[in-house]
Amino acid sequence: MRRRHLLSFTAAGPLALLSACASAQPSYTVSLRQMQQALDGRFPRSYPVAGLLDLQLQTPRLALLPERNQINAVADVQASGPLLRRSHGGTFDVDFALRYEPSDRTLRAHDLRVNALRLDGLRPQAAQALALYGQQLADQSLREVVLHQLQPKDLALADGLGVQPESITVTPQGLVVRFGNKPRP
Repeated sequence: MRRRHLLSFTAAGPLALLSACASAQPSYTVSLRQMQQALDGRFPRSYPVAGLLDLQLQTPRLALLPERNQINAVADVQASGPLLRRSHGGTFDVDFALRYEPSDRTLRAHDLRVNALRLDGLRPQAAQALALYGQQLADQSLREVVLHQLQPKDLALADGLGVQPESITVTPQGLVVRFGNKPRP
């Protein structure tokens, strides 16, 4: 009797373990360092604003905002053009969420919110006018910026299991990309 009970436990044990593993959601982690490296080489970028300004945006410095599931980017900016009498340096500060783009396996910035666009030594009227262009600058410069690209080897096991990146969570350690079932055709 005792032997039969042990045999049934031994046979059921792996099945229970397999079932528990199958229900665990696989994930992939991307560090802040990896995302920062992805931005290097893509900046500086120049953005003309309504023929009045030319804004030169340097490589943004990223910070994780896990409490809001977002990332913050602060970039040095240099502004010049007909609206200004001289060149002005300053900072551009924006928060954003992330999304997965399956066509090229990338994690991209989206849902941008401008915190500030400040230029040193700017007259108040010019500062107010420039603030109106902050969201436009964010949309032009950072919307859909690629922060990480998953390689085919990163997704090989996931593809074989019929799963794909489903959600992205910002944690103090970086991004955790969780996988879910691929939609059926």
